[in-house]
Amino acid sequence: MPERRVTVASKVGLHARPAAVLAKAAAGQPVAVTIRKDGGEPVEAKSVLGLMTLGAMHGDEVVLSAEGDGAESALDAIAEIISTDLDEG
Repeated sequence: MPERRVTVASKVGLHARPAAVLAKAAAGQPVAVTIRKDGGEPVEAKSVLGLMTLGAMHGDEVVLSAEGDGAESALDAIAEIISTDLDEG
């Protein structure tokens, strides 16, 4: 199963607005994407509540996983969002 390790760039971590932006993008992918912190249980990336329960803060590394046709491009798209400061703008 393909994975990507990504550092959370958002100053508030994956909480509130950044979680909503990420969940919307994940829901639009052709495959299910999961996200976890090292040692933690994976959650669906399309779940705002799941993302917020991760407790992923600025500078934390998270691991994305997906399987199936389109998994690589889905992981690339989600990784790009996580590595962007979603609080700006």
